[in-house]
Amino acid sequence: MSEAGLAGAPRGANGPGAAGSSRVASDTEAPTATPKNSSSRREFLAGAGTAGIAVAGAVFATRALGGTLRVAHPRRPLPRISLSEPAWLLAAEGRPIASDWSALRRHLSSGRLYEPGEVGYEQAKQLFEPRFDGIRPAGVAYCARASDVATCLAFARKYKLPVRIRAGGHSYAGWSTVVGGLVVDVSLMDAFRVSGQTVDVGAGLSLIRFYENLAARNLTVPAGSCPTVGIAGLALGGGVGVTSRLQGLTSDNLLAVQLVTADGSVVECSSRTHPDLFWACRGGGGGNFGVATAFTFRAHSLTKLCVYSLTWPWQQAASVVDAWQFWAPHAPDRLGSNLTLSAPFGGGPAVSVGGTYAGTSHGLLRHLDELYHLAGAQPTGIFVRPASYLGAMLLEAGCAGRPLADCHTGPGGSLPRVPAFAKSDFFTRPLNGGGIRALVTAMERLRGISGAADASGSITLDALGGAVNRVAADATAFVHRDPLFLAQYYTSWSWPGSASGVAAQQDWLRSSYRRLHRHASGQAYQNYVDPELTDWPSAYYGSNYQRLTEVKRFYDPANLFSFPQSIRPA
Repeated sequence: MSEAGLAGAPRGANGPGAAGSSRVASDTEAPTATPKNSSSRREFLAGAGTAGIAVAGAVFATRALGGTLRVAHPRRPLPRISLSEPAWLLAAEGRPIASDWSALRRHLSSGRLYEPGEVGYEQAKQLFEPRFDGIRPAGVAYCARASDVATCLAFARKYKLPVRIRAGGHSYAGWSTVVGGLVVDVSLMDAFRVSGQTVDVGAGLSLIRFYENLAARNLTVPAGSCPTVGIAGLALGGGVGVTSRLQGLTSDNLLAVQLVTADGSVVECSSRTHPDLFWACRGGGGGNFGVATAFTFRAHSLTKLCVYSLTWPWQQAASVVDAWQFWAPHAPDRLGSNLTLSAPFGGGPAVSVGGTYAGTSHGLLRHLDELYHLAGAQPTGIFVRPASYLGAMLLEAGCAGRPLADCHTGPGGSLPRVPAFAKSDFFTRPLNGGGIRALVTAMERLRGISGAADASGSITLDALGGAVNRVAADATAFVHRDPLFLAQYYTSWSWPGSASGVAAQQDWLRSSYRRLHRHASGQAYQNYVDPELTDWPSAYYGSNYQRLTEVKRFYDPANLFSFPQSIRPA
């Protein structure tokens, strides 16, 4: 599912709240970041577990990263892993045995460690996607404090275990777990605190709970649509959503991050402290430089949105695509939009445009009239409705009409775990006639393909521009600052599905991607990890990759945080 989602689609959902807006931001408002250093934040982070972590001190010389002179924070020790082992691990050697795992459990404040064969392990090892249920880590540790994370990392270092970090567990490639290794789960760190226009949150907070807490305080932070994704992975890789054109990416609104680094140190990075690490955390992807345990975001006052969903007959698809690409990326910032071409395998395709507007219904309808004029045809289905901020986000998440407590995939939840296969492209130029034909033809091919049970395919274009593109490409690690839109190629089915059907779906997606990719910029979205990308450093990070490797060398020289597409130390 696209991070930005599909807004306003009626699909039997109950209509959200009343019209109006307490404040509408300027169409030209660009994200800014100012670090916060208040006593309330210090208390919040102490509650997250920073207190009681011994950090050996040393004053460091300046260090040049990416051609810019940077000063390391004087409280952070040089990463020397051998100096930070806890006393109870000093005599450890070889592979961990049962007593070693028991000792780790005793040293976790939550006491929650699951090993194979134990009650609760089968549930604990699950990611969002059932495709990866066969991966069996040696242990899954639930960390409630930063000190728990440091303990787990010391355990993994001592026993040379591969370690993976998990918040929401939504990696398309399944890299939130690892065979025979230790999964460090931060989902218990779900605290939320507001101070003025800044918000402190634990790294394990799910997106839907993030939205719920923000809405209760009449605040917003731009983010995605998948309700169960963890805020950590979303923010560290960028974070594209329907309000991004107005408010920037999730990472653009990040003011500070608390991380546990490879040597077990707990550091707070911002534009003033560890600025190199802070730069890397805004778009450098999750799991590369440390375990994020807490975030501080700049929040916006926005309580009302208008949601909309438009549909046209399929024969109008080409003209709608052409019109949309010249309309949505150049619209006023307050308008967020995505275009989706979708179809069931073996069925007929559909075209729809949806999104949100931070303003009145009257203002939205004026902008939609511009789209109709460009397309040369009125939509046959029009859904426009004022909504509360939370109502709009619930609609985006597919949770409208559900109790919030049920909007998850765990025990007692009402959302299914859906297997999927996906790829992405950024487009810096409008599609020409050949590109539009390739897009439309890709969907029409689904009529003749039999997939697995409940198989569907889609290609969604999320409009960029606005606040996203006003940030310099090297200002943060998120390098994609000139695309008009982001494309996600996506297919899903009901688990487990026939092997032949799943293979047919994946073949369709790869073929569609190849035909469209030649019209794209050559870059891909790091939050939609694609294990089949060969030149992924360039695709995800472009000209920022070299600087990221320098940051990696400083904070994780031994490459403890390693997975197939992790950033390598320079």
